Amino acid sequence: MKDKAFKLDWLILPLAGALVVMLLWSVTSATWAKELPSPGKTWEKSKEYVLHPFEKRGEMDQGILRFTWYSLVLVAKGYAIALIIGTPIGFCLGLSKTFSKTFDPLIQVLRPVSPLAWLPLGLILFLNAGKQASELGALFTIAICAMWPTVLNTAQGVRAIPQDYLNVAKVLKLSRTKTLFKVLIPATLPYMFTGFRLSLGIAWLVIVAAEMLTGRPGVGGFLWQEYNSLIYEHIILCILTIGIVGFVLDRMMSLVEKRFKAAI
Repeated sequence: MKDKAFKLDWLILPLAGALVVMLLWSVTSATWAKELPSPGKTWEKSKEYVLHPFEKRGEMDQGILRFTWYSLVLVAKGYAIALIIGTPIGFCLGLSKTFSKTFDPLIQVLRPVSPLAWLPLGLILFLNAGKQASELGALFTIAICAMWPTVLNTAQGVRAIPQDYLNVAKVLKLSRTKTLFKVLIPATLPYMFTGFRLSLGIAWLVIVAAEMLTGRPGVGGFLWQEYNSLIYEHIILCILTIGIVGFVLDRMMSLVEKRFKAAI
């Protein structure tokens, strides 16, 4: 019975949902949105990019997984910067009321700013970097947009630590370093991973906008090129790729989170 329930939950129901979406897509493309390619036409036009996913025919004419790899490398760099900067800021916000009162209003002002607004600033900041200006501008945009969930969730986790934990650390006369690694980080880890997952999702969203505006090779850059060329089938291919990769990244982070929670 459990095996049947598992298949229903994790295989049959998602397939049923996908079939419903495909049916709606087919009906929509055949009725009121005639410019929208049907699923069959999309596959026919895009299969070369899927069946030869790593082939390189030109700078902006490559297999879909090759474009995805370019995007993922840039996301990994920007995401790492976001965590390196955002996690300490979150701890400072949670531990120091003075730091929180000083910088929390600024964080609340900057947090909702769109990546489309940050990217031009990033390009200006690295204008003298020559050919690397677009990459550095994209990294700046990814990092500053992706770090806020990590900052806020880490701060929330630190504030949620029971006072008894800190009292025990004082009684045991633990140093600040030991208190950090033995008490603060383990107690805050569930909140931190929530922030990490949200930050990763935002980083993946931002890369698409960054590549579209800078024209860098990647999923976003390919999508923008195909939009300008009016090749709608490839736009749909890019949308599906972005969604699938985002889903996989979230599941991977979820597995890492479970491993860490089990280890503590």
